[in-house]
Amino acid sequence: MEITGEYRLEEPRADVWARLFDANVLRRCIPGCKELTQTAENSFDAKVVLKMGPVSATFAATVEIIDIEAPQSCRIIGKGNGGIAGFAKGDCVVRLAQDGDATILTYSANADIGGKIAALGGRLMQATSKKLADQFFVSFSSRED
Repeated sequence: MEITGEYRLEEPRADVWARLFDANVLRRCIPGCKELTQTAENSFDAKVVLKMGPVSATFAATVEIIDIEAPQSCRIIGKGNGGIAGFAKGDCVVRLAQDGDATILTYSANADIGGKIAALGGRLMQATSKKLADQFFVSFSSRED
């Protein structure tokens, strides 16, 4: 499933770019994030609790930021295992464009799910995935770091 979105952030592109790589910002912004540990310069391990329809699970996840073209774009790859609930994996291309004193952030993500959560159906998963992405970027936009 593909998810896309665009956000206008009232700050310079360089500041937005730096926050994309800040573990404290990511920990605060990832919905359901209970732990986030930086394992390498652009890699993280996380524990995330998610509820999708009637299924709730804790996912052990890895996140890696690759294809870095500072300060304009990068690709974020994530994989998570929720035990009996199933798995989720995906990638997201994030692009930043300067617009005066502001930054336009656009993203395009693809997700693949399996196991019990996949049985919930594509429409529910699409809606939940879009909601989680929106929660992340709304929180990211709020600059409470």
